[in-house]
This record gives sequence, C-alpha cells and structure tokens, in this order.
Amino acid sequence: MQAIRRTTALFSSRSSHLPAITPPRAPALPRLQLINSHLSTRSYSKMPSPTVKLSNGKEMPLVGFGLWKVNNDTCADQVYNAIKTGYRLFDGACDYGNEVEAGQGVARAIKDGLVKREELFIVSKLWNSFHDKERVKPIAKKQLADWGIDYFDLYIIHFPIALKYVDPSVRYPPGFFDENDKLSLSKAPLEETYHAMEELYDEGLIKAIGISNYNGGLLLDVERYAKTLPHTLQIEHHPYLVQQDLLNLCKSRNIAVTAYSSFGPQSFLELNMQKAKDTPLLFEHSSIKSIADKHGKSPAQVLLRWATQRGIAVIPKSNNQERLAQNLDVTSFDLSEDEIKQISGLDKGLRFNNPLNYGIDVPIFA
Repeated sequence: MQAIRRTTALFSSRSSHLPAITPPRAPALPRLQLINSHLSTRSYSKMPSPTVKLSNGKEMPLVGFGLWKVNNDTCADQVYNAIKTGYRLFDGACDYGNEVEAGQGVARAIKDGLVKREELFIVSKLWNSFHDKERVKPIAKKQLADWGIDYFDLYIIHFPIALKYVDPSVRYPPGFFDENDKLSLSKAPLEETYHAMEELYDEGLIKAIGISNYNGGLLLDVERYAKTLPHTLQIEHHPYLVQQDLLNLCKSRNIAVTAYSSFGPQSFLELNMQKAKDTPLLFEHSSIKSIADKHGKSPAQVLLRWATQRGIAVIPKSNNQERLAQNLDVTSFDLSEDEIKQISGLDKGLRFNNPLNYGIDVPIFA
C-alpha cells in the first residue's frame, strides 16, 4: 500500500473578519482583461500572489503550487514554469518523493534570473517516521539538501501520527508501512516532536512552524506545551468539508490556515478511491457552475476564490499552462456574501484524506 499522498487569517464570509492580507505590489490587470476563462494565458498578470501575514510577521503567499502527485519526470519543469507564471509558494513534503526534482526547478529558475531565493516561500513536511526528537533535525537537513536550499520558509508536522523509524538509506520516502508491510507505531509523543521543531525554528533552519491534519483537541494541546505556537495549520478544506469550528479556533489563536484538496473528490479520483468516485464532482455542481458562469470564471477558480476570499491559503497544481495561470488568478474577482454562503452550504462533513480510506487503521479523525 502506498503512503497517503496529498497535498496548508480567517475565515468568515464577512470581509471584516479577514486576516491581514497584503496586496501584491504590481497593479492588477483591468477586470475586463481577465473576465473570461478561455483567454490566452498571455492575458493573465504574472504578478505574485497576495500574502497572509503570519503571527511572526512573515508573509506567506495566499496562492501556492502543491507538489502532491507531481510526477518526478516532470516536476522540475513544472516548478520552473510555475515560477515563470508567477507562483512563489511551493508546498512539498518528504512523502511526495519529488523534493530533489522540485529543488532542481527552483535552482534553474534562480540561475536564469527569474526569481531570488528570498522571493520564494518553500514549504516541506516532517514525515511520521521521523517524529523521535533525535530524528527531526537530521531529516530536515536531508530535505533541505534535497531542495538545495539553506532553510525552509515553513516546515510542517505532516500527520499527528508517530511511526517506527525507517533509515532513509533503506527506503525513502518510507510511507506508512514497515519492511514487513505492517503499520508500526512509535511511542514518540507529539509534544517531543514539536519541541524538536521549535529547535529548528530557533536555529533558523525553518522560518515558521506548521502542523497538518490536527483536530481542535490536538491544537489546544499544542497550546499547552508550545513555546512558539504554530504559525499555520494545513487541512483538507473544500465545500464538502468546511470545518468551520476548527477555522474559528485558528482565527482566535492567529493561526493561518492552508487548504489542501480544494477541489474535493477531484483530487482523489486518480487514486481510484471509491469514496471519491461515489461523490458528485464539485466542478459539475449546478451551484458552482452557475456562479462560475456569472463571473466568467472556471469552477476551479470559484472554488479557490471561495477559500482565498475568506483568508484561507490554497495550493492547487496543474501541468496545463492555462489552468496554471487561472489558478493563480483567484483574487481579481470577488464572490458575493450570498455566493459564499451558498457554496459553504454544500458542507457534508465529507473527508477524503483519511487513513481509513486507504485501509490504514489509524482513525485520527474519529
């Protein structure tokens, strides 16, 4: 069985509740120039995404490029092209198995003068097999070496699950299962892992601390022992899984939220997940299509704008140049409050990125 692959302010439909979002320096293109989704990508601005200010003052782009399920053979070119298009945030992970190639794309873009390292926001994640405190720094340094960089702008605990250590020289990325194809848990407590993350932060190896796939109870527990509260929480978030109570909790703690799998079941069809195949696609939902037609945008742009307009960062991906540009262009139009409520009303509490959906018996969302 493969490891779970996935894909990271707030959060009310009212603009007065938005986080501090810094607009891009370049002026937006005229609205008429951006109105139709069928326009050539040459009509799209290559200005950087607006940013969300984290609790430590660091600026995080509101729209990034997710590296989950990006093929190794094309990853370097996709990262390079994304930088050319205007992307500055890249969301990677040990578990995605493509950090070397992503780093090659970054290095080529820097060499060609497209961008400077300090203009990028590079995200990676600590995998479950490296939660023991003595394993955190070595694996973070390996991942930095894979990317060919000196620091991560954000480093995230990928799942609140500690697994048996697997030496990277034996198998990397290690996935969920041991050498006997069994799930072997470690006794490393999350508190210990988090303190090791704080050490990375204090040493400057990472510029912000993130957590992912945490529920409200775990988030409150972090608050009990953390010297530095997490700067971000990355969660599955789409109209079928809104998680408003968790968003409200993050807002009250000044923790920025990044959404993964913003398109709901669409993200999991290629994994042949039955639950995704049994769920109506958001791209084809009549409400989403109607709103998209009204604004002259694609359903994907509407779904992304539903998140970003509420202060939630998004990390879509595409290997299609026009969709790549469209995904970045999700701040040039606004949804009405009624439209946001209509989309939020599709909530079913339907989660796809659950270990149980992959036959992995760790019910972390129970």
